[in-house]
Amino acid sequence: MQSVTHVTPTARQLAYQDWEFGLFVHFGLRTFYEGYKDFDERPMTPNAFHPSGLDCEQWIRVASDAGMKYAVLTAKHHDGFSNWPSRYSEFTVAASPWKGGQGDVVREFVDACRKYGLKPGLYYSPYDGSAGFYSQDAKAYDDYFVNQITELLTGYGEIDILWFDGCGSEGHTYDWPRIIGEIRRLQPNILIFNMGDPNFRWVGNEDGIAPLPCWNVVDTTDFSIYTERQDRLDGQLWLPAECDVQLRSTWFYSDQNEHTAKSLDELMGLYYLSVGRGANLLLNVGPDREGRFPELDAERLQQMGAEISRRFGSPLGTLTECTVADRSWLYKPEQPMLIDHIVIGED
Repeated sequence: MQSVTHVTPTARQLAYQDWEFGLFVHFGLRTFYEGYKDFDERPMTPNAFHPSGLDCEQWIRVASDAGMKYAVLTAKHHDGFSNWPSRYSEFTVAASPWKGGQGDVVREFVDACRKYGLKPGLYYSPYDGSAGFYSQDAKAYDDYFVNQITELLTGYGEIDILWFDGCGSEGHTYDWPRIIGEIRRLQPNILIFNMGDPNFRWVGNEDGIAPLPCWNVVDTTDFSIYTERQDRLDGQLWLPAECDVQLRSTWFYSDQNEHTAKSLDELMGLYYLSVGRGANLLLNVGPDREGRFPELDAERLQQMGAEISRRFGSPLGTLTECTVADRSWLYKPEQPMLIDHIVIGED
C-alpha cells in the first residue's frame, strides 16, 4: 500500500494568501522614455532620470486606503537600471541628476511601506540588458546577481517578497543553488516569486485572471510570457498563484494612454476572477515623470478599495454563527435576508 503525502503550506505562505490584494509599481529610467518597450534597442542614459516630485508615500498611502496589504517595486527591470545606488553598476540612480546622485528610490519606497503598514516587496529582473557580460560569462554574471541581491537584502531591513521575472532569461542558466542559498541565508523569511526556489507562482498570464479551478498544489511553474516553457518542480509543492495585471495598457507610465485605464466594473471583475478564485491580485500603477501616481489612477484604486469594502466588509454571517452537523456547516438567520455573495475557502 502506498503512503499518501499531504502537501501543506508554511505559515508564511498562508499569511501571503491572506494578504490577497497588492500594489505593483513599475517605475524607473523607462518612465522617462515614452513608448519604450521590453528589450527596446533605443539607448537610454541615467541623465534622463529626474523624478523631481517623487512621492513614494503618496503611492503607498493610496494603496493602503484601497485595502492593499503589500507592494512590489521594480528595483531593477530588464533594462538593468538600478533604482538604488548599486556599487556594482554605473547604470543607477547615482549616475542621474536626481538629488545630485544621492537619491535612492528603493529606500523611499521601503520606508513608505513601513510607515503605512504594507509589506514591502522588490522586483528584480534576473536578465540585465545593461550588463555586457550577461551572455558571455555566466559565472561573472552570477557574481553580479548575488552582489546586487545582497545589497537589496542587507541595506533596507526585512523585505517580504523578492519578485523574479523570467522574461529575457529564456535559455540562460543561473547558479540557482548559490543564488537562493544566499537569499535564504540573508533573509530566511522572504517569499520568492516563481523562480529558483519559489514560495508562490505566476498564474501564467498578465490578464489578472486565474483559471478555474486554481489549485494551490502544483508540480510545474510557467516561465514567462515569451515562451510556453514550464519549469518542473521537485515533486508537488504548495505554491499559491498570483495574478498580475495593469491598471492601464502599459506597465510603465505613458502620457498617451489615460483612456485605457480600467473602469471600476472591470477592476471588480478582475478581483472576482483572481481573489475570488483563490489567487492574489497584484494590480500595477506606473507613477508619472514627477514620481507620483496620476490623479485618475489614484482615484480608481480608492474607488476599487471602497467597493471591495462595501461588498465584503460587513458579512451578514460568519462561521462563528454556524453549527456543524453531518459534516455540514449550517447557518440559520433569525430573519429572512437576501444573500448575494458567499465566500468559501479551503481549511
